[in-house]
Amino acid sequence: MKKEDLRIVFMGTPGFAVESLRALVENNYNVVSVITAPDRPAGRGYKLQPSAVKEYALSQGLNILQPEKLKDETFLEELRALKADIQVVVAFRMLPEVVWDMPPMGTFNLHGSLLPQYRGAAPINWAIINGEKQTGVTTFFLTHEIDTGKIIMQESITIEPNDNVEVIHDKLMHIGARLVTKTIDNIIEGEVEAKAQSNYFDNESELKPAPKIFKETCEIDWSKSSADIHNFVRGLSPYPAAWANLEVNGNALTFKIFETKPIKELHDLKPGTIVTDNKTTLRIATQDGFVELLDIQLSGKKRMKTSQFLNGFSFN
Repeated sequence: MKKEDLRIVFMGTPGFAVESLRALVENNYNVVSVITAPDRPAGRGYKLQPSAVKEYALSQGLNILQPEKLKDETFLEELRALKADIQVVVAFRMLPEVVWDMPPMGTFNLHGSLLPQYRGAAPINWAIINGEKQTGVTTFFLTHEIDTGKIIMQESITIEPNDNVEVIHDKLMHIGARLVTKTIDNIIEGEVEAKAQSNYFDNESELKPAPKIFKETCEIDWSKSSADIHNFVRGLSPYPAAWANLEVNGNALTFKIFETKPIKELHDLKPGTIVTDNKTTLRIATQDGFVELLDIQLSGKKRMKTSQFLNGFSFN
């Protein structure tokens, strides 16, 4: 079978998925339909806004389906009518079996980690938070349990000491797009030897999860090491962003913190103690030294470099 004859249904919603869809379209794969989230209200006027995937699909004249419920019989009839040979999923919601089991060549997903590590909703964040030196992308066939299907292909990248989520997200987005086309090529050529994830670990206790991140879990714990806090900040930067309450002129104010520098240094200060010259430098004491805050945002204000912030505010 030629790639132009392989009928592909693509499923995705955010910008991360657009690059994979673009790779398929621009390399002349036969994308017969795009499934994406319904338009959602956003912005000041709460006007309905299309997903990033829908915007790209519209620009390419692709057929688009936006089901509210994936088990809705009308949607399932439309999906069956597409007669897809294979379905490709990138940053979409969990699929019911009736959907992922529909095409004869299966459904595969692109995941932003080196599975079986970091199964879950936030793999890029947790790999950085945990101080990993390496991560990557994985294509795998969908099955009942989330992120547990047989692995088709993987590609890894290095996480540099100051890389944040935005940097790694963008690297994986592009590498992942190439892996999607490679995976399809291998499936067409009959060269796929998908392996069970159990081949990649000896004990379940070795696996690190990647659960969804919530605002309340983004608060910085100053009693941890400087390196751990630095990793925590960059693992949440720029979104949703780590935060902390700091005392300014006698008032406890909430700050988002986007960039830090870990400093290992002996001291006898209580973790969380603010050390500043009120001109250019703002450091917070930690278990084993300090974390210097380089890029911050006071709640309700603009994001700015700490030196700029200290021009207008002083810490007691």
